[in-house]
Amino acid sequence: MDKTRRPRRSVLYMPGSNARAQEKAKSLAADGLILDLEDAVAPDVKAEAREIVCANAASKGYGNREIIIRVNGLDTLWGREDIIAASKAAPDAILLPKVESAAQVHEMEKIMVAAGVPKQTKIWCMMETPLGILKAEEIAGASPRVDCFVMGTSDLVKDLQAQHTALRLPVLTSLGLCLLAGRAYGLTVLDGVYLDLADDEGFHSSCLQGLELGFDGKTLIHPKQLASANEVFAPSEEEVTHARKVIVAFKEAESQGKAVVLVDGKLIENLHVEIAKSKVAMAEAIAAASE
Repeated sequence: MDKTRRPRRSVLYMPGSNARAQEKAKSLAADGLILDLEDAVAPDVKAEAREIVCANAASKGYGNREIIIRVNGLDTLWGREDIIAASKAAPDAILLPKVESAAQVHEMEKIMVAAGVPKQTKIWCMMETPLGILKAEEIAGASPRVDCFVMGTSDLVKDLQAQHTALRLPVLTSLGLCLLAGRAYGLTVLDGVYLDLADDEGFHSSCLQGLELGFDGKTLIHPKQLASANEVFAPSEEEVTHARKVIVAFKEAESQGKAVVLVDGKLIENLHVEIAKSKVAMAEAIAAASE
């Protein structure tokens, strides 16, 4: 199953207590912004951050950028009130950390609905614990409102007692399981953050690996990472030109009763046409979002 997706090449975390940074984000080239009430906010300013974040989300002042509020977990002092306030602010999505079961999704959705959340506000799930990874399929299918998996690779590496490596071999199994579950239920799946802001080459390589694995985009911790993520996770001009050529050639072949066609010496069948249409649709969505 597949859904029509908006571009999510670059989704930037913004500290919930930093009103200035959230104002600056209105001019950044990010496809999405995660206004964070969890890890980025100290306990003594959680309530203040909630007010800032929800006011900004409700303002609808971020243009075409997708706005997501990351709440605190349901097992914390702030989680339930975060979800209620976020639901009333009506962002594009509410992101729940450390999701480990369908039951957590159901509980969150129940709170959202009771708070009057609009139908279009989706649920995003942080996939960042061993148990969460093992339950990826049930979480993906927990509700039609579930729209996206966000990989929390930093917490995952910690819980696995593994190490951060360039090729990310310790977490490949976890990434793959979430991609499988996400694709099975038509979700967007976003790659985890890259922590070394001084390593531009390493970040670019991480984006390329994420693209190869099948991710739709990458979560980011600093605006300097936006350009590289946007470049890597967008189809290139050459790819789009070739995709259009494939679509036209196959349509002409079909009109002649053929199920395959040669394009630039390569055999093209229906599955290649589906890929081509997806690339063209994404390129058009990116162009529309930037207007």
